[in-house]
Formats: sequence, C-alpha cells, structure tokens
Amino acid sequence: MKDGLVTMIGGGGFVGRYVAQALFKTGVRVRIAQRDPRAAYFLKPLGALGQTQIVAADVTRADSIAQAVAGADVVINLVGVLAGDFQRYHVAGARTVAEAAAKAGASALVHVSAIGADPESPSAYGRSKGEGEAAVRAAFPGATIVRPSIVFGREDAFINRFAGMIAKAPVVPVLRAGTKFQPVFAADVADAIAAIVDRPGEAAGKTYELGGPDVMTMGAIIRWIAAAIGRTPSIVELPDIAGSLIARAGFLPGAPITYDQWLMLQRDNVVAPGSEGLAALGVTPTPLAAVAPEWLVRFRRQGRFGRRNADLAA
Repeated sequence: MKDGLVTMIGGGGFVGRYVAQALFKTGVRVRIAQRDPRAAYFLKPLGALGQTQIVAADVTRADSIAQAVAGADVVINLVGVLAGDFQRYHVAGARTVAEAAAKAGASALVHVSAIGADPESPSAYGRSKGEGEAAVRAAFPGATIVRPSIVFGREDAFINRFAGMIAKAPVVPVLRAGTKFQPVFAADVADAIAAIVDRPGEAAGKTYELGGPDVMTMGAIIRWIAAAIGRTPSIVELPDIAGSLIARAGFLPGAPITYDQWLMLQRDNVVAPGSEGLAALGVTPTPLAAVAPEWLVRFRRQGRFGRRNADLAA
C-alpha cells in the first residue's frame, strides 16, 4: 500500500486523527474527507509533503462522497453520532459510502462500527449500527468491519466527561454501576485499522472487535478516574428504577444522558468470546492506567503540580 491512496470519511474526528497519524507512518497518501474541512486542517502538517489531502464531503450527500473516494485504493468510514438521527448517518450514510467505494473500484473498505451493533438492539444507537453493518455488507461484501468498545484518548468525550463531573461534584451518582466495558486506546484502534489497510486481502469480509486489556464496570471506571485526579467524592450507585427515571428526564447532574443511552447501558460493552481483535492484527492493547493520567492532570486541583506532590507523598 505504500504510496497508495486512502480516503478517510470523517477523518478529522476524535478517532480519525489517530488513524491519520498511523497511516502517515506507513507512507500511504491520505485524503481526509470532512463535512467542514477546516476541522481537519490541523492534520496537514503531520504528514509528509504531498501526503495529505483535505476535501469537503458529507455522508448525506452522495455526490460529495463519490468525489471523495474517486481514485482511492482503500476507503475508511469513521462517521458516527451519539445522538440525533442515527438512521441518517449510521445506516443511510454507511450505505452511501459503501456504494460509492464499490462504484469507484476501491480494493478495500473499512467500516468502523461499535461493540453492541445489533439490528435487534433495544437502543436506537445499537440497532442503527447493526443495520448499518448490514447495509455495508450488501453494497461491499468484502468490507472489513471494526467494532471498538468505549474508545479513550486525550480528546475523548467519555473519560474526560466523567473526570470533569467528578472534579466539580461532591457527590457522584452512577447509573448501571455493574455494566462492563473494555476501554480501548484510540491509538490502538488506529494501529489496528492501519494493519487492516496494510493487508486488506487478509481482512476482507472479517469483523474485528477491539477492546483494551482491562474489563471494568462503570462503577470501577468512575472510582479509577476519581483516584487518578486526586478527588474523593461520595460515589452513589443508583438503583435501576432511579436510573431509568433520570434517563427519561434526560439529565444526570453534571452529565446529560438520553434514554437511548440508558438502554445501551443494559448490555455489557465487551469483546465477544472467540472474536478476532487487536491480537489478530498484531496490536498490543494499552491499559487505561498507562496513558490517561498524563492528560487527566488538568482535572487535579493543582494540575501537574498536584500530581507531583501526590507522587512525592507516596
């Protein structure tokens, strides 16, 4: 694939920035297709001279996607939303990308979905992800599907969201404290996708479920974050009846939650037994504790100085 062209749909987003950097290292040319191209300009200097292209594209506009994938050897679809019109982006949008990739003659398509994708899921998010996978397979049978668990990284909206909540609140309520997650580092997801791009024939038609080395309950994640930022709030694990009422109201103090997200919490978000994952792609998973404290220091009372003092005291 060296010098080949890879088009990343939604490449300027959270996970996309890591994937772009992993691809730059392999020597491929990367075309980043973003609804607002300005959101991806920061990636331009990270690649070599002439290695990066940035174009405007929107999965709700088939003509723009057709232009974005023209001439591409590999297409990667990273578009996803956590709220809003799931059918528009996860199903119709995924179908548009897959059809365009097939028509353009791309040799491979990588579709980033999520653990929990299931056409029968009680949540609209999980259901749309499952329907999106089916639409991709119908249009591009050899597509490779990647299903990450909760993805963490310096810019994430999960670990950072809860850290901000814990830093401000003396009492932290936790919904579905026993639900299990397998947090996976964004750079590991990126390396996995780069490995697929490097050997598309081996990965064609496969589904990879990506999870980190640690399976953690929601309650354990909240407690780990609190310890990492040096906070000691009262952590209250709410019973399901209270959690359901809060979700229907759409707001948990310090963190909005939709009822659909509540439905997603009814199932564990972990790699299914026997699934191919990071190991099959030659990627060693990174523990949350190995990298997250470096950026979570901003939630400490004295920032980096607070962490240094804590280390000295220990």
